[in-house]
Amino acid sequence: MQEIPETKFQTIPPRILLGPGPMMVPPRVLQAMVNPMIGYLDPDFISIMEEVSDLLKIVYSTKSATTMALSGTGSAGMEAGLNSILEPNDVVLMCIHGFFCERQFEMATRVGANVIPLRSDWGKPFPPDLLEKEIKKHKNVKLVTTVQAETSTGILQPLEDLSKIAKNHDALLMVDAVTSLGANPVEFDSIGIDYAYSATQKGLACPPGLSPAAISKNALDSIKNRTTKPSSWYLDLGLISDYWGEAHTYHHTAPVTMILALREALKIIVEEGLQNRYDRHNLNASALRSGLEALGLTVVSQNGYRLSQITPFTIPKNIDCVEGRKILLREFGIEIGRGLGEYAGKVWRVGLMGESSKPEYVLNLLAALEKLLPRYGNEIEPGSALSAASRILSEN
Repeated sequence: MQEIPETKFQTIPPRILLGPGPMMVPPRVLQAMVNPMIGYLDPDFISIMEEVSDLLKIVYSTKSATTMALSGTGSAGMEAGLNSILEPNDVVLMCIHGFFCERQFEMATRVGANVIPLRSDWGKPFPPDLLEKEIKKHKNVKLVTTVQAETSTGILQPLEDLSKIAKNHDALLMVDAVTSLGANPVEFDSIGIDYAYSATQKGLACPPGLSPAAISKNALDSIKNRTTKPSSWYLDLGLISDYWGEAHTYHHTAPVTMILALREALKIIVEEGLQNRYDRHNLNASALRSGLEALGLTVVSQNGYRLSQITPFTIPKNIDCVEGRKILLREFGIEIGRGLGEYAGKVWRVGLMGESSKPEYVLNLLAALEKLLPRYGNEIEPGSALSAASRILSEN
C-alpha cells in the first residue's frame, strides 16, 4: 500500500485576512460550495447561471450589458478583454498610474496591438488631460484602458472624464474593477463603460477563482465582427458570452462550485444593500486611517481619492518590511500586504474588503501595531490608535 505523504496542516490555521486579497469569506458562501455536484449544462445549473448574471447586473449597475463570470482570477478577466477586443495593429491608449495598470500594459504588448502607455505619478489619480492630449494625436483609437481601484497605491480613479474623452473619439473603454466591485460603485451604464472585469476574492467576499465581467453591446459586436480570431480560444469573450447568453452554447467546463459560491456572495451583497455596503467600507477605512495617523504613520494615497478597500501606509521606522509582517501573522494571526512596484519595501497595505471590512478587524490590527511599534524603538501613546479609531466608529 502506498504510504500517504505527511500533511503539515490538517486544517488551515486561523487568520484575519487584511491583505489585498483573498479576504475573509462568509460561512454562507463556504456552505454553498458543499452542495452536491451538478453538470455545467444541467437545466437547473443553467438557471443558476442566469441568476448569477442578473445579480451581476445589480452590482455593476447595468441593464444593458452582458454579464458573466469568467473561469479564472481577475487577471483572466484582464487578458480576456485585451485578447478579445484588440486585433493586431489596433491602437490602445493605456492610462497607467500603478502596478496593475502596468500589468494591463504587459498583457496588451502580447496581442500585437499598437500599445501607447500614458504614465502618471503613483499615489495620485490619472489626469484626464493627459489622455485628452494624447488621443488627439492618433486616428482610430480602438480602446482606452484604466484601473478604477488601483490596489498598489490605494487610489480610486474617477472614470467620468476618461469615458467622455474615449467616447468623443469613438474608442471603447475597458475598466479594471477587480478591487472596486462590491466595495465602491461601478456605474457601468451611466459612466459608459464597455468592458469591466473583477475578481471574486476581494469586495465580493468569495474565494478566488472567478472573474465577474460585464461587456457592452458595442464591445461585443466589435469582438463578433473581428477580421481575425482572438489569440486565446479559452478567453474569447465572444465564445464565453454565447455560453452565458440565451443559447448557452457549450464552451468549456464551468467551475460549478465556484459559481454556486458567487451566487451566494452576490445575494448577501444585495441583501445588505449596495449603498449600505459602500458606507460600511468608507466608515471602517476612516477609522483605520485615523488610528494609523495616531501612531505617526503616513497614508501615502492622495487625500480625496483614497480607496476604502486598500490603505497603503509607510512602514514604521526601524522595522524590516518582511519581518514586521511575519510577526503580525505569527503572533497576532493577521495578514497584511506588502508594497508593489515603486512602493516595494516602503509601504504596507491593509485591505478592508467585503467580509474583512469590520470594526473588530480594524481594532485588532491597531492593537497589534500598538504592541509591535515600541519593540523597535517607536514611541507611541498607548491606546492612542484604538481611541482614535473608536471615536470615528462611535460617531457614525
